[in-house]
Amino acid sequence: MNGTTPLHSIGSLSTLTGVPVRTIRFYSDVGLLPPTHRTPAGYRSYDSTALIRLQTICALRELDVDLPTIRRVLGGDVSVAEVAAAQSEATELRIRALRLRQSVLRHLARRGYDPEATALVQQLIRLTSEERRRLVTDFIDGLTTGTPAAHAATAALRSAVPDLPDDPTDAQVAAWMEIAELITDNGFRARMAHAALPPADEDALPGVAAGTAADLVAFARQAVTAARESGTDPQDEEAVPVVDAVVARCASALGRPVGPELKEWMAGRFEEGHDPRVARYWRLVWTVNDWQVVPGHLPFQPWLVEALRRGRPGLP
Repeated sequence: MNGTTPLHSIGSLSTLTGVPVRTIRFYSDVGLLPPTHRTPAGYRSYDSTALIRLQTICALRELDVDLPTIRRVLGGDVSVAEVAAAQSEATELRIRALRLRQSVLRHLARRGYDPEATALVQQLIRLTSEERRRLVTDFIDGLTTGTPAAHAATAALRSAVPDLPDDPTDAQVAAWMEIAELITDNGFRARMAHAALPPADEDALPGVAAGTAADLVAFARQAVTAARESGTDPQDEEAVPVVDAVVARCASALGRPVGPELKEWMAGRFEEGHDPRVARYWRLVWTVNDWQVVPGHLPFQPWLVEALRRGRPGLP
């Protein structure tokens, strides 16, 4: 030694860097921080280059870089920039996983699942993106497709497979969990096989002349679309004038008096073929895929049925 380069003992190095003596000794023992010099008594000492090396090791460890990778950096096999880029990607994946976990926890907190349902949620959320997609496509493949209508429904379902994004919102996670619950329900599978798509307008009011039914359906659709666009809920007071207008139009066309009996008859007719759980499935798909919901493209019947039955105990 020429005596011009100051040397630091492990204790001095610990004081300078704040790294515990035990940790410095460990790095030295595994070869990441070889001592610059050893005294005749065997004590290790380190120069300024070793100090910088230790600071590099600590900085990389603080960023969760593993020891083998740090060894490659110190050996010149890989640059800090390359390691930082890889670590950034890995961190992004962990952040996404944590956000997803947080969204699931919020979902569980709101829904108050029992232990069995909670276990199902945990199982579903562990699925990869490809596994989630396969779960839905297997559901669609399992639907009965013996009729032209069923074939059309299946085609529509295939064109709108819910695909949870890598960084979903709480609403998208909740929607995906609800979809998963629906498609694992055998009863829902049977419903979807027969009512995945709404019937044609001329079939909405069975027993009514085609021209009359089409006019009534068109009027009802326009009225409900306007109500939806204004944000009116079917249970709100603001829904009453909408219902009254549709009922009056129907009463006039059919020659029937306005009253509870006509409202219930209309609710039954508009409800036919429009399973609320099927309609719910489509709304959830729009949420998961972050598609814009266009009120005029939504089935109007569920909204109208709920508004027609508003305030009637025992009725949905």
